[in-house]
Order: sequence, then structure tokens, then C-alpha cells
Amino acid sequence: MLNHTPSNQQHTHFYKYQGAGNDFVLVDNRSLDFQYKDNNIVLQLCDRRFGIGSDGLMLLQDHPDYDFEMLYFNADGNIGSMCGNGGRCIVAFAKHLGIIDTETNFLAVDGPHYAKISAEGNWVELQMIDVKDIANDGSAYVLNTGSPHYVNQVADLEDMDVFTLGKEIRNNATYKAEGINVNFVEDKGDHLFVRTFERGVEDETYACGTGVTAVALAMAKAHDQTGSLKTDITVLGGKLRIEFDYNGQDFSNIFLCGPAELVFEGDVKL
Repeated sequence: MLNHTPSNQQHTHFYKYQGAGNDFVLVDNRSLDFQYKDNNIVLQLCDRRFGIGSDGLMLLQDHPDYDFEMLYFNADGNIGSMCGNGGRCIVAFAKHLGIIDTETNFLAVDGPHYAKISAEGNWVELQMIDVKDIANDGSAYVLNTGSPHYVNQVADLEDMDVFTLGKEIRNNATYKAEGINVNFVEDKGDHLFVRTFERGVEDETYACGTGVTAVALAMAKAHDQTGSLKTDITVLGGKLRIEFDYNGQDFSNIFLCGPAELVFEGDVKL
């Protein structure tokens, strides 16, 4: 009988986290044992039928100038742009590992980030990059909150075919080459309801941190709201809150606030 199991097969300890239903595989890679150059490994681990299953994978690594560095990979195996809920989850992970206490400064692909975490370790407020430019694409808004986002106001969002419409916009002539995350938002009065089609995952996700951030900023601009603002947002996976300052031109002091929870941990063969 042939043995199809390589003798040098690597075992990796992983942690599964979720933030408002946005789920991630996390690996403590301070030892640099995890070899992430092979996209197929990331693809395998994120696969919901043949792997652990997640919207993305993150490596926590040492950095000489920060508490840690966050390396994020999309579920398709490719290195991703900033992931807001992923950033919140990796902060909770760093607290779980004893690297931080209630505050942190860490490095991500879009630069340094500051975050605060509750003493219980399950509520994270993550500072996002400042935003200056919001463009228009017809009636929609286009902006970058660490990842590029398209924001469109709609009615009857509960019944919308977000997968089909989001995929169509993400792959149109304007956005196909670089890709874009497509957000649909409905104003519910006391909160915004948001659904997002994410590039890299190439599907609708239960939440998107940079997406709800983009929505909150775009809606503030659309309704001429200025000052220190708070926006409550409901997504398929739960509730999030965006806090920010807007002077009519620039957005600053932007915080993505919400839950981040450890689901389970284990060992996996690569």
C-alpha cells in the first residue's frame, strides 16, 4: 500500500476567531515556522469544506518598532489589503497570548494602528487610517479605508441578491483589474443595515470592518453630517459601531468598534 502522507508534513497550531461573523484563522508566527509563501496552504486552511474554514488567515509576527505585525491573507490565498475585523481579532489574539494588555500599537499592511481592548478581551476599538478623498461613481461613493470600497444606498436590502449584484460591480470594466469591495446600505433610522460582497473572498461575508467604516463615512458625507459622530451598524453577523470626526472635508480619529471572540483552537497538518 502506498503511503501518501509526506514524512516531513508540518503541524501548525491555529486559533479560530470571529468578529461579528467575519471569521479568521490566526497563527502565532513569532517563531517564523509557518511558511506562507505557498498560496495553496492558505487556500487549503480557509476552505470551508476541506480545511478549517474562514474569510481569511492572519499571521502575528514580531516587529522591532511595534507590539506585533499583522500579515493578512485573503481566503483565495493571496496577500490582502487591510481587514478591519481581522485587525480587531488579531488584537484580541495578542491579548490572549499575553503580548498586550488593554492598548496596543501594531503594524498592518496600510501602516500603524492603535487599538483598545476591554479587560475581558472580547471588545476591540481599532483606529483606522484617516480618509480624505471620497469619489462618486454615479450615485455610489468610492473610497479607501485601508481597502477600496464601493458604497451604494438601496431599499429592501434584506431581499437583495447581494452576491449577484456585488459580483457584477466588482468585476465590471472599472474595477475588475484591481478589484473592489461592494457595500449596499439601507438607512433604518437609528442604525444602518449593511451587506458586503468582498473581493478575495469573492462572496458575501457576514461582516466587513473596512466596509462598514466606508459606509459610515460615505453616509456622513451624503447627509452633510459634521463633528464628532457615532454610527451604529447592523451586519448579518451582528452589530458594529463607527466613531469618527468629520470637518466637512477630512475624516479623522476613525474607530471601528465591536466584538472579537475566540471560537476554538487546534492543530492542523499542512
